[in-house]
Amino acid sequence: VEAAIHILEDDPLFNAGRGAAFTAEGRNELDASIMDGSTLAAGAVAGVTTTRHPISAARAVIEGSAHVMLGGEGADAFARSQGLEQVDPLYFFTERRWRSLERGLAKLGLPIPERPVGAPEDTAGKAALVHEEGKHGTVGVVALDVHGNVAAGTSTGGSSAKRWGRVGDSPIIGAGTYASNAGCAVSCTGAGEYFIRLGVAHEISALVRHRGLSLQAAADRVIQDELTALGGDGGVIAVAPDGQVAWSFNTTGMYRARIADGQPLVVGIYKDDP
Repeated sequence: VEAAIHILEDDPLFNAGRGAAFTAEGRNELDASIMDGSTLAAGAVAGVTTTRHPISAARAVIEGSAHVMLGGEGADAFARSQGLEQVDPLYFFTERRWRSLERGLAKLGLPIPERPVGAPEDTAGKAALVHEEGKHGTVGVVALDVHGNVAAGTSTGGSSAKRWGRVGDSPIIGAGTYASNAGCAVSCTGAGEYFIRLGVAHEISALVRHRGLSLQAAADRVIQDELTALGGDGGVIAVAPDGQVAWSFNTTGMYRARIADGQPLVVGIYKDDP
């Protein structure tokens, strides 16, 4: 899980790690969480600004502390103490996310912060935008090993133009990430406030464990029924110890892929895709 998310955090196309969205103040504040379904060990960080791989900091919380969640400067200081790679905050700067911030703040009637000193110039004149940057890009991974153990991890830059230290569902165990061998492993993306209020990741696992629902039925009940009724949008990926794989989303599309030993890679975006 951690290794897969490393790749996504290093790809500026995603709103995680290097491609993280900006806050209204023009900063990148990153969140991540990870959970082991065999032990219920969980770790999370919120608001880190200098740790290259927030998902590794989340794992380090499990292995190097007695806590579950660390935030802000303390989380970065902890990551440094664990030997995790630190970077200049400019490492996370991408032109497309900066343009997204400018558009978002303009719509809100809020002042646009000065461009960070030392930020690279947009030599092409404008950054290419392939979708609404403020609403997409959180990355997540769920995995199942040969022993039937499941795990989940999620990493994000949060919503574009977020204010006042806002933290979404991604680093919240039970909301954006959850894993239990008694249920399933789940990673979420979407409107974080709604996922927190519903405890989406844990709710899906609980429906599998206590109600005996299939993984797909549990995911659909929470996303298509409960989340939609509350007014939220987003989606989930999930895997169960018996090998069931599911995803569900109430948006136009959700970038996703799955692979298993001896089977071909399957990639999808829209609901009719495999």
